[in-house]
Amino acid sequence: MNTLTIGTRGSLLATTQAGHVRDALTAAGHEAQLHIVTTEGDVNMAPVERIGVGVFTQALREAMAKGECVAAVHSFKDLPTAPDPRFHLVVPPREDPREALIARDGLTLTELPEGAKVGTSAPRRISQLKALRPDLDIRPLRGNIDTRMSKVFSGELDAIVLAYAGLVRVGKQDRATEVFDTGYFLPAPAQGALAVECRADDAPAVAALDELAHSESTDRARAERALLATLEAGCTAPVAAHAVIEGEELVLRAGVFALDGSQRLLVERRASRNQAQELGVMAARELLSEGAAELMAG
Repeated sequence: MNTLTIGTRGSLLATTQAGHVRDALTAAGHEAQLHIVTTEGDVNMAPVERIGVGVFTQALREAMAKGECVAAVHSFKDLPTAPDPRFHLVVPPREDPREALIARDGLTLTELPEGAKVGTSAPRRISQLKALRPDLDIRPLRGNIDTRMSKVFSGELDAIVLAYAGLVRVGKQDRATEVFDTGYFLPAPAQGALAVECRADDAPAVAALDELAHSESTDRARAERALLATLEAGCTAPVAAHAVIEGEELVLRAGVFALDGSQRLLVERRASRNQAQELGVMAARELLSEGAAELMAG
């Protein structure tokens, strides 16, 4: 097989993530190199919910479809939930899915002063922050990791909330002043998981990517994503989920939140590991029966 060109966004986090995939492929005996693809989300700083779900992934998929690159690396949580039959997808080992706070003066969430300015644009984070600390002044936040962190270091914001996985991947996990237990602050479905794709009809690439697949990470992410798909909620909806493996069972905790923090619906369900998809569907249907659709609609 020729060199595997791996499409990626150009940010530090994206190229670092894709670099890990390239290195894993190289270690498995495959020649691989990165190919930078500019997406609309990289040049448009409007909130993600305004410029569209999947804005970061569509350009990468189109580059693959056109043969500009053989494979692409996405943050799995950014992918639309509807499967795309054009592509074959694998999940390599998942990074820590928890949420992290980066605050001035080493503060934790409970230590932030009343009315503190906290940056995030994710409805899921906003709703949970408001439930935990209704007094906080939540401010919109976009940009790469360094841009976001600079808002704290410059004094523009008192704190921000980021995915801990991103900090770990770029070697800046020491900047986190608090890493939240998932029972306290639920992460996004598939947070910390990568999705590596190639064209489904490219047999050599499919075989190479399959060597990267990690069954535990795949099962956990499948359950969380199935929940999201059944709720018909995109990556910007106030929906959170976290699955863990206990023995031969998969345990899924999930929540749907009112954006103002006033209400939340939580569910915990378990099933055998080979029923990841069914587990996500079952948990979502329970949330829907309790009024999740109305809560998400605001």
